[in-house]
Amino acid sequence: MMSARTAWSGIVRSPLGITALALVLLVTLTAIFAPIVWGAQAEQVNPTEITKGPSAAHLLGTDTLGRDVLARVLVATRLSVVLAVIAVMIGVVAGTLLGTAPSVLPRWLGRPIVGFVNIAVAFPGLLLALFFAVIFGVGSTGAVLAIGFAMAPQFARLTQTLSAAIAGRDFIDAARVAGVSRFRILIRHILPNIGEPLIVNATVSAGSALLAFAGLSFLGLGVQVPEYDWGRLLGEGLNRIYLNPAAALGPAVAVVIAGLAFNLLGETAAAALGGRSARRRHRLPAIVRPRAAQPAPVDGEEPVLLVDDLRVSFPTPRGWVTPVRGVSFTVARGEAIGVVGESGSGKSLTALAAARLIERPGHVDAARLDFCGTPLLTTSDRAVRSLLGTSLAMVFQDPMTSFNPTRRIGSQLAEAASEHQDITRTQAMDRAIERLQSVRVPAAARRAHQYPHEFSGGMRQRAMIAMGLMNHPRLIIADEPTTALDVTVQRQVLQLLAGVRRDTDAAILLISHDIAVVAQTCDRVLVMYAGRIVEDLPAANLHTDARHPYTRALLEVVPELDADRDEPLKVIPGRPPAPGALPTGCAFAARCPLATDLCRESDPELLADEAGHRVACWHPVTGEAEVAVAVATTADEAAADDERVLR
Repeated sequence: MMSARTAWSGIVRSPLGITALALVLLVTLTAIFAPIVWGAQAEQVNPTEITKGPSAAHLLGTDTLGRDVLARVLVATRLSVVLAVIAVMIGVVAGTLLGTAPSVLPRWLGRPIVGFVNIAVAFPGLLLALFFAVIFGVGSTGAVLAIGFAMAPQFARLTQTLSAAIAGRDFIDAARVAGVSRFRILIRHILPNIGEPLIVNATVSAGSALLAFAGLSFLGLGVQVPEYDWGRLLGEGLNRIYLNPAAALGPAVAVVIAGLAFNLLGETAAAALGGRSARRRHRLPAIVRPRAAQPAPVDGEEPVLLVDDLRVSFPTPRGWVTPVRGVSFTVARGEAIGVVGESGSGKSLTALAAARLIERPGHVDAARLDFCGTPLLTTSDRAVRSLLGTSLAMVFQDPMTSFNPTRRIGSQLAEAASEHQDITRTQAMDRAIERLQSVRVPAAARRAHQYPHEFSGGMRQRAMIAMGLMNHPRLIIADEPTTALDVTVQRQVLQLLAGVRRDTDAAILLISHDIAVVAQTCDRVLVMYAGRIVEDLPAANLHTDARHPYTRALLEVVPELDADRDEPLKVIPGRPPAPGALPTGCAFAARCPLATDLCRESDPELLADEAGHRVACWHPVTGEAEVAVAVATTADEAAADDERVLR
C-alpha cells in the first residue's frame, strides 16, 4: 500500500505521468459516455449523405450508409477498450498460472511447462495471435481469446523471473520452516510481492492489445458486422481512402492516442517504482562423498537433532563443489550449542540443511539426518513439513528480509499456528499477540497490526523469535541473530533466547562469528573451518582446554578492554580456502605455524577423547603458553601471510 502511494505520487509529479493520466481519463470517459451521447447518430442511416467528405455537419465525413464517421469512432471506443482489457486480463491470468505452476507442481511436471513457455516466448506475439485466431474462429470472442493467449507467454516468463527472485528471500524460508504448503506460499507470499511489476506490464500491454485488436479486425478476423471497433472502421476507411481520407484517419488517430495513453501510464509507473525495486539480489554458490567422524553421543534420551556425515554440494561450471563436508554432531533436549567460524566455513549451510531449506540444484547427503527421531532425507515432504512446522523454529540473520513486507506482523505470526493447529483466525491472532508479549514487545496488540518496516531492528528480531514460538518448538536455530544490532539490543536478544530455552526446554543451535558470545551463552561449542568441524568441546572449557590452533586463534583475536591501544589488533593470517579450491591435507595448514608435511599431505580425523572432547588436528595445542601460536600480531605480518596463501 505504501508502494502504491509512492507510485501514484511519482506519476502525478511527472509531466509525462500527468499527460498519461489525462489521456487515459479521456479514453475512459469517451468509452463510458460516447454510446449514450452519440449512439443514435452513429447508427442513423442517411441515403442522401452517402460517402460525403468532411463538413461542418460531419467533421470526418460519412460512410457508405451515410452514417457519421466521427460518431462511430467515438462510440467504438467502448468496445475497443473493453475487448483489449479483457484480453489483457486473460493474458495476465493465464501467464501467471503458467509462470507459477513450476513452483507448485512436482519438478517432473513443472519442467515441461517451463520448456513450453520458453518456446512460446520465441514467437512474435502477433504471429501467435493470428495462429490462435484461426483456432478460435473469427469474431469478438475468438479475437479476445487469441490475443489473450498470445500475451500469456510473456507474462509467464515475467512471473517466473520475479518468482525466482522472491523465492530465495528469508521470509519464504521462514514460511517453509513453519510448514506452509507450496500453494499457500505462492498465494500469500510470492504473488503479493510480484504484483506491482505485473500490473505495470499489464498497463503497458493494454496498448499493445488495442493495436493487436485493430489489426485482427482490419484483417477481418476480429469484430464482425453489425458490431464495429476501431480496426473495422479503419478497414472500411482504407477501402475509400481516395474519396475521403479522413474516414481512415479518424480511427487510426484513436488507436494511436489510446495505445499511447496506456503505454505512457505503464512506463511512468515503472519509472516511479524502478528506483525502489532495483535492489534485490541473491546468490547461489556448488558432490563428493567419503565418510567422516561419528557424532558425539548423547546420554539418556534420543537427541533432538542427529547429524552424521552431512555433505552439502552445489554444481558449478567446473563440477560439483562441497562447502559442507562430513559434518557430524548431535543436539540434546534443552541443550544450547554454538557454531562458530569465519565467513564461508559452512555454518549457515549446515543449519539450512538441517531445516530442509537447501533448494535445487543444491544436494544434501548424509549417513543420518534425523530430527526428533524422523529421518529427514527419506521421509515424505508432507510428513517433514508437518514436523518441522511444529517442532523447529528458525531465527534468520536479517529480520527485515525474514518478514513478508506486504503483510502485517500479526498475520504472519498467526499463519504459523493456523497452518498446523485446528484454531480459528481470531484464536491464531490472539496467540500471536500473546507470543509478542512473551518476547517483551511493548503494546503487542497494536504492534501486531503494524508492518515490518514499522518495527526497529531489535523489535523485528524479537518478533522473529515470537514466530518460532507460535507452536511448540523443540529446536530453535538462530543464524546470526544479533547481526547489525547494537550491543544493548544484542544482549537483550541473547537473554531472550536463554529465557525461551529455560521456559520451553527447547534446544538452541546458535550460529555466530563471535566466539565470546557463544562461550557465554552455550553449553557446547562447534568450531567449523572450510566446511567441517575441527573442534567440539564444552563451552566452559573453551578458554582453558581448546586444542585446535584455529580455535586458539579465534580466542586470541577477540579484543579486550584492557588491551594496549598502541598495539595493532591481532588477526589470523591468510584467508580460508574457497570451497572449490580446498588443499590436500588439513585446510588450515597454510595458516598454521604448527603445520608439518603430515598436515599438508593428510586431513586429520575428528577424534574424541574419554571426556567427549573432539578435535581434528595432527598437532593439538596443550597448555596456555602456546595459545597465540596461530595469530599474527602486526598488520605487516598479516599482509605477508595473505600474499603467501594467495600464491
